[in-house]
Amino acid sequence: MTSKIRIGALISGGGTNLQAIIDACEAGGIDARVVFVGTDNPGAKGLERARRHGIPTFVVDYAEIIRRCGQAPDALPLPADADIAAITTKQSLLGPTVPAEKKGRFVVSRVAAEARLLAEMAPYRPDLLVLAGFMRNLTPYFIDHFNIDPGFPRIMNIHPALLPAFPGVDGYGDTFRYGCKVGGCTVHFIDYGEDSGPIIGQRSFPIEEGDTLDTVKKKGLALEWLLYPQCIQWFAENRLQVVTITHTLDDGRVVQRRVVKVAQPE
Repeated sequence: MTSKIRIGALISGGGTNLQAIIDACEAGGIDARVVFVGTDNPGAKGLERARRHGIPTFVVDYAEIIRRCGQAPDALPLPADADIAAITTKQSLLGPTVPAEKKGRFVVSRVAAEARLLAEMAPYRPDLLVLAGFMRNLTPYFIDHFNIDPGFPRIMNIHPALLPAFPGVDGYGDTFRYGCKVGGCTVHFIDYGEDSGPIIGQRSFPIEEGDTLDTVKKKGLALEWLLYPQCIQWFAENRLQVVTITHTLDDGRVVQRRVVKVAQPE
């Protein structure tokens, strides 16, 4: 029997995916237990879900940190190991057209918040971190500190679209407005970009004539609550392997992409 792993969860809102994960753990569908729930939002309703199950919670108030950074960025306390220039270069969230000063403020505020996140998380020693509606992008500072082994990613996210289509904050809305006939959701490991990490699993549903944005979201959420626990269980069973695939294009350029292979159960 697979031993139980320790899951940490970060949320920003109501925590419906968090509830699906908690329920699956308690029912034995995931060989894991949730050891903490953290949030960037003091008013996140999902915190109460965690408390009802006796799960410790904490808050790192991003909005307050960002406000302080805007007032006096040089006064914001930063961890001694934070190389802001190197982190800014590594991140892929802000494109080349974004002014350097804006990039710097973004990285400084996020690293200040992420250092607090890491400090709050440390006592719980999570094996896996799941982003369950956490509406903050993580910088290379956080990712590199948590993913100690670059070949063994340990941060999962669920996205409301069939990636790589429609990354960003409104996946179901973008899918619906584009006129797609199929929608879906994706679980992936995160990397330095926006919703660009290697895909673990996907589920899809038809978008039919007469569907509204609300019905599309309801269809998607129903699948999210099934897909996320399944992908976490694959991680718990040590069945996920990230490999790099190299392609040579017709023009001679060599490109690489990272993909997740799901091994058959032993």
